[in-house]
Amino acid sequence: MSCEAVAAAALLWLAAGPAPAAANAPPAAVAQEPLFAEIVSRARALKTEVDGYRAAGAAPAGDFAARIGELAALDMKGHVALRDRGIDGDLKCILRGIAEDLPVKLSELAKAPDPKARDLALRDMAYLLNDNVEVITAPVPPLHGEGGPERSDGMGGEVTGLHSGRHPAPSAL
Repeated sequence: MSCEAVAAAALLWLAAGPAPAAANAPPAAVAQEPLFAEIVSRARALKTEVDGYRAAGAAPAGDFAARIGELAALDMKGHVALRDRGIDGDLKCILRGIAEDLPVKLSELAKAPDPKARDLALRDMAYLLNDNVEVITAPVPPLHGEGGPERSDGMGGEVTGLHSGRHPAPSAL
């Protein structure tokens, strides 16, 4: 499956709603690495900012666009780092998809002709930023044979296929 298809399916899957808390599930190992921790920190901060703009009915100001661009660059750097390690899993593709989608969402926001369109663009940006956090920090699923999907890497953060029981399988939507 191409990275674009995996990223699109994953974004739909993540947008289906919050995951229930996983009992005793450790965070993904990759989330502890400095690059990925930085991505999570920046995405969380930008999501909080976007939520504030939505609540105030305001347009983003200052260096917001530059910080979105920086986050997109970090996501692509994360994709490349995983690719260079030989990791061929969902996280790598999702990071690439987010890196490509952030500038698109920013452009839609800049072109929003009225407050309703701006709110819609901000909502989409908030979902994407939230997905950016969740895809990295999602708890490690159980090993294959322990009630969960088979892992596709040695990092503990990615699984073969997107359906882990957390949300309906894309085919069920």
